[in-house]
Amino acid sequence: MDDYPDIASVAGLIGDRARAEMLLGLLGDEALTASELARAAGVTKQTASAHLGRLAGARLVVVECVGRHHYYRLASHEVAAALERLVALAERTAARRVPRPGPPAPALRRARRCYDHLAGDLGVRVFDSLVQRKLLAEVGGTWELSAGGERFVRGLGVDLDALRRGRRPLCLACLDWSVRRHHLAGALGAALLERFLARGWARRVRATRVIAFPASGERALCAHFPLD
Repeated sequence: MDDYPDIASVAGLIGDRARAEMLLGLLGDEALTASELARAAGVTKQTASAHLGRLAGARLVVVECVGRHHYYRLASHEVAAALERLVALAERTAARRVPRPGPPAPALRRARRCYDHLAGDLGVRVFDSLVQRKLLAEVGGTWELSAGGERFVRGLGVDLDALRRGRRPLCLACLDWSVRRHHLAGALGAALLERFLARGWARRVRATRVIAFPASGERALCAHFPLD
């Protein structure tokens, strides 16, 4: 057989329900402790620590030690993108998790973090507006800003030169599981979310993936990202 990478071992790690719950808990790009992840997965701290050790060994998560505390986060945006695609696949196949206490579904569907960029209805609006106004376009299988798009995002305070010096792709289209259309990922998607937060248009909701836009912030976002 061809010498493919061993996807079965990675799938087996993600496929365990408790480990899957912990990985999904880290999709908000926050560093969490084993205790916090244990609560998210509904297991004991000792069980969570064992699971996290396996995930860290497979380089799906990384751990940072601060004093006596160990904080876990996803290892990379590639891991986050793979998880988000699995969530979208589960949504399309009508696979459902057992509900746990947490943020209401409408809030997650309206605006949430997909790792470090904006997803949900408002995230899709940003992407659609950029495409409609020809500020963003697919060229040869990759998404690129037009000259007008560059001027627009610079006007929002995004340092494009710094983003391009990084190793991360500038623009990526990420399939949104709740809307089943694309939102903007990549370095630019992350930078735009940071600008929305810095401008006070939105705020993070602690211990959730929800990004809350007050009425004034949503009006500002819609004014900058209009749709026909």
